Amino acid sequence: MLSPNNLQEFLNWMDGAGHINIFIRDRKKCRQLIKDASLIIMVDFNQAGRLGEAEQAVRSSSAFKVIIDHHLDPQDFADLVITVPSKCSTTELINELIFNINGVQYLSRPYAEAVYTGIITDTGNFEHGAFTGDTLRTCAALIDYGIDRDRIFDTIYNNFSEERMRFMGFALNKRMVVLKEYECAYIFLTRQDQTDYSHVKGDTEGFVNLPLSIKGINFSTLFIEKEDHIKLSFRSKGQFPVNEFAAEYFAGGGHLNASGGDYYSSLDDTVRYFLDVLKENYWRLKEKSIS
Repeated sequence: MLSPNNLQEFLNWMDGAGHINIFIRDRKKCRQLIKDASLIIMVDFNQAGRLGEAEQAVRSSSAFKVIIDHHLDPQDFADLVITVPSKCSTTELINELIFNINGVQYLSRPYAEAVYTGIITDTGNFEHGAFTGDTLRTCAALIDYGIDRDRIFDTIYNNFSEERMRFMGFALNKRMVVLKEYECAYIFLTRQDQTDYSHVKGDTEGFVNLPLSIKGINFSTLFIEKEDHIKLSFRSKGQFPVNEFAAEYFAGGGHLNASGGDYYSSLDDTVRYFLDVLKENYWRLKEKSIS
């Protein structure tokens, strides 16, 4: 297994996490693994750019390439694309594929924990996403099998550092802007902010959802300043299509209520541009979603 970047800290407890090859840590080994492969299966993304530094190696490989994913609008860079956007997570789709291949439910403790983890992290523990009764029945079968759901939840959602908790408080107190006239709120975080609070990957997970708990706020955005661009995360309630907003103005995409994008400019310019397109298009997109 290969990942373009480091895993989020709250996932490192999972069985086998230590055996995943991280491209940015060992580029030579990872390029060789890709070169030697006859089959490459890519999961939970459908845009080649998400491969990061591994993109060129994968694109130039002669291996048969498969994508298994649940996001909208896949790029054409694989031989076989298995995509079901109605699934709440790629994990749910993979579990269904394995069931159809085997004819019976496959279960082992590491597998059951992985499936449950994939589902609850992509739905925010069932706060958002396209989960259905079938999703919940899958989770019920995993719980009946004997997974410790309380331990998994605690390890994922209650396992952050003191600095991360203080960072969240700072973000809400000093970096959140509420625009009630557009049913919107946003949080912006500078590189210095991240340094001041000893930021590690995964620390800002969930920050974008926080403003949605404010009465009357249906659209939330998180700006994170990177070295050469601004990463944006979008969340919404109801039918407001943040995936369309992300695709039209920030070269991004995703799901109806959860999307992301990038903007290659300064943080100030990005926020200014965001406010311009928000004011020009929020009500148009909302009315379109209602109709």
